[in-house]
Amino acid sequence: MERSFIDASELDLQERVVSINRVTKVVKGGRNFRFSALVVVGDGNGHVGVGMAKALEVPEAIRKAVQDAKKHIIEVPLVGTTIPHEITGVFGAGRVLLKPSKEGTGVIAGGSVRAVCELAGIKDIRTKSLGTNNPRNVVNATMQALSSLKRAEDVARARGKTVEELFS
Repeated sequence: MERSFIDASELDLQERVVSINRVTKVVKGGRNFRFSALVVVGDGNGHVGVGMAKALEVPEAIRKAVQDAKKHIIEVPLVGTTIPHEITGVFGAGRVLLKPSKEGTGVIAGGSVRAVCELAGIKDIRTKSLGTNNPRNVVNATMQALSSLKRAEDVARARGKTVEELFS
């Protein structure tokens, strides 16, 4: 699976914070607190990225996570308002099933998957989180699934056929 990353500078990106955790490190003098942020960015038009970062303050963690997300933007193949085919994404213990659905269905998804799908520009989709409910694993499983989607043109080219021959 080869991911091709997009240059974020020419995209009009929105950002959404998926989760913020307080992380504690116990040291000799007591406890050190840091904040870890998981952020999704996307342009609502087929481009989406996920970033994770830690910092001493919440706003700084979010800013760093947004920077990280902009470095990891992928392109999602869309067919109208949905995805081209059904797919399951796996990352760690997180498994996410993504199913295309007809126009008018809306985004039927849990919080973490919903953030990724909406910012990717998917308007009609049904999803089910099958494994863990850990936001980081669920978001990464969703990204893995979206980056594995194939367009009909790409499949036809790989098989040496036309798109019409695929569907006949």
